Amino acid sequence: MTIAVAADHAGFRYKERIKQSLEAAGFGVLDLGTYDERPVDYPDFGYAAGLAVSSGQVERAIVVCGSSIGISIAANKVPGVRCAPVADVAVTELSRRHN
Repeated sequence: MTIAVAADHAGFRYKERIKQSLEAAGFGVLDLGTYDERPVDYPDFGYAAGLAVSSGQVERAIVVCGSSIGISIAANKVPGVRCAPVADVAVTELSRRHN
């Protein structure tokens, strides 16, 4: 399975850690940026992740911004994509099962 990762500057460090964890677990990773901590607009990255999912380029995506709310809203702008800000395993599982 290939998973896209994307973040704004506030989420960059988290994205890098997530990417390393996914690769260590054997997942393919498509890194959609950002690639450093210089200020960027989160909607660009959330939308790109949503497009990667909706087009079938990847099966899933993980997006991160300062709160994870804004970037999830941007991903949700892509028709057919459902993105939820989550903070733990239980909420993640519930969002996949029920949303």
